[in-house]
Amino acid sequence: FIAPSLVAINIMNNAFFENTFGSFVRMYFQKTFDAMMATPLNADEIITGEIVWGATKSVIGTVIMLIVISLFGLVSFQSAIFIVLAAFLGGIAFGSVAMYCTGMVERIELFNLPVFLFITPMFLFSGTFFPITGLPLWAQYFALILPLTHLVNLVRALSFGVVSSELFISLAYLSVFCLVMFPLAIYKMRRRLIK
Repeated sequence: FIAPSLVAINIMNNAFFENTFGSFVRMYFQKTFDAMMATPLNADEIITGEIVWGATKSVIGTVIMLIVISLFGLVSFQSAIFIVLAAFLGGIAFGSVAMYCTGMVERIELFNLPVFLFITPMFLFSGTFFPITGLPLWAQYFALILPLTHLVNLVRALSFGVVSSELFISLAYLSVFCLVMFPLAIYKMRRRLIK
């Protein structure tokens, strides 16, 4: 029960922290974005590359975790392939949220706010360490709007090889979440980069 949720948390953390602290350092302190803007790349391509890099780090971390977890017999090779694909989707989702935050934050220490107001509550309400059915009804509904809940459901279902409507609902939720947050992140960061 916990091993798949740890994989999902890893996906979230790799993408989110790479596209908040990592991207902010490259943009503000290292001036890497300024150097890239001097090339034929446009802002949308730079931001897309950052988000995809965050998702790629999620995939790399997931592959490493799956190798270790498979040594304990907790995941099969067939399941692992689909979990890696889910890791990329989750990486894009959380990388997009992170880039949106990066577009808003003026100082690096302000990243504590999205971490404590968005990331930390998802640990408590997303069914990572205990089923959300044990939560009060209001908290169960709250959990359903959190992207980590759906990522945990997706990774857990793929780990156990369970094909159900919940799997497809979570896949659809994460896909729609990406389709909404990715353009918002590009819009917010474009306004930040092009002054």
